[in-house]
Amino acid sequence: MLSDELSAKQKRLAEFLGRHRLDGVLLGRRNNFAWITCGKDNRIANFSPVGVASILATADSRLCLTNSIESPRFAGEELAGSGIDVVDWPWYDRNAAQKVLKEAIGGRRIAADVGDMGEFDHHSAGLLRLPDDFAELRWSLEPAEIARYRDAAARTSTAIESACRRVAQQMTEHEISGILDDEVHKQGLNPVVNLIASDERIERYRHPIATDKKVQRCVMLVICSEFAGLITSVTRFASFVPLTADLHKKQQAVVNVDAAVNFSTRPGRTLGEMFAVIQKAYGDVGYPDQWKLHHQGGSAGYNGREAFAELNSPITVRENQAFAWNPSITGVKSEDTILVTANGIEFLSGPSKEWPTIPATFNGKSVERAGILVR
Repeated sequence: MLSDELSAKQKRLAEFLGRHRLDGVLLGRRNNFAWITCGKDNRIANFSPVGVASILATADSRLCLTNSIESPRFAGEELAGSGIDVVDWPWYDRNAAQKVLKEAIGGRRIAADVGDMGEFDHHSAGLLRLPDDFAELRWSLEPAEIARYRDAAARTSTAIESACRRVAQQMTEHEISGILDDEVHKQGLNPVVNLIASDERIERYRHPIATDKKVQRCVMLVICSEFAGLITSVTRFASFVPLTADLHKKQQAVVNVDAAVNFSTRPGRTLGEMFAVIQKAYGDVGYPDQWKLHHQGGSAGYNGREAFAELNSPITVRENQAFAWNPSITGVKSEDTILVTANGIEFLSGPSKEWPTIPATFNGKSVERAGILVR
């Protein structure tokens, strides 16, 4: 008997296939593989969006295709108990891989989410290009996915807070990056984005890759962690000196922008409308042009951002969809991952009871947002 999650996904897939006159889809990208398998993982190389196994999915079946190196682990661990059979070929024989693919397809209309790469020649196999709107099947989360997301986000918050408490003056940004990855791995998560900036680099760069610079005063840690395919985005700061009045002012301003956009995120609103909320909020707090210096985030889930908020975007917010907004004002930033429900928003990640917070308000609503940890 299918789980409620899988039954809902099979229904969405069947409607998609009917709409596009397809018999099935071949899914090798990590986000799609995780979605269709209810949280399983097909990666080896962390830098690649494409994994080492694919799922051939129809309206009523799923089959895993991979090579002989990977098949024992997928059959014995990753997909064990999932009801998904694994079919393989000798890793050294591309002709055998193509034969397995053609036999699995069986002349049906199958669309693939990757092009002609790796062990398959998709063109000669007759595979079609996956329509872009397949991504939308992932956007509204099922209850089981929400439960996994809550777990993942809680672990992510624990990891980044623990990393901040381990940071010390004179550490290099590379050392801090390693500490953050260490804490993320301790929580059973996979770090997919790790950004570190200290002192003046916080003000200079919105996407700061770690360097050998040593921390003197303050450091910003940013993590996007993956768990069961779902990605949680969080930013935190630690300081070794008292906060200046200017930094207090900027921090209050950025969390008020954060509150404005998070509290305004409701099902049915467009990302264009959300972008307008963000622009107005920056003006209201006295920093009208800061939104121009960095994207403001958007919907999340099986990608760090499924869609970014942009001017006049017609994409609508879905019920039970995750979002990660990340407003920033030079020197400060506020970022956590939320769930949008019919009854309002839920902060999936957020500061623990031991973490310093700062009250943020918008239209009579208030929320405690993450402050800067002063060591």
